[in-house]
Amino acid sequence: QVQLVESGGELVHPGGSLRLSCAASGSTFRINTMGWYRQVPGEQLDLVATITSGGITNVADSVKGRVTISRDNVKDTVYLQMGDLKPDDTAVYYCSAWIVTASITIPTTILPDYWGQGTQVTVSS
Repeated sequence: QVQLVESGGELVHPGGSLRLSCAASGSTFRINTMGWYRQVPGEQLDLVATITSGGITNVADSVKGRVTISRDNVKDTVYLQMGDLKPDDTAVYYCSAWIVTASITIPTTILPDYWGQGTQVTVSS
C-alpha cells in the first residue's frame, strides 16, 4: 500500500504563489507516475500535472506557464509550484499516484491507484 499526504494549501491573494507538497510513504517503490488533480465543488476532477519517476512532466494547458511539477525521489515527495494564482484556481488539490508504466496523458482515462486526502487552495482578495 501507498499513502499520500498533501500539505501547503492555504488562502492566497490573486497574483500570489503557492507550493503544494505530497509525501508518499509505504510501498513507494511501486509508484511510477505522480500527479495533481484539482476539483471545484460540484465540478469534475481535473488533472493538472504529472511527473514520471524519470522526471518527465506534463502540465494541463489551462495552467501551463503558471504551474510546475517536480519530484524528489529520495524524499518520495512531489511538489506543485503555482504562480500568478487566479480565483479560478480555487479548488481542492489531490495528490495521486499510478503504478502502471503506461504514459499518463492530460486528460487521462487511467485512474490513479492511490489518492491523497486533498488540500484546499483558496485564491481570494
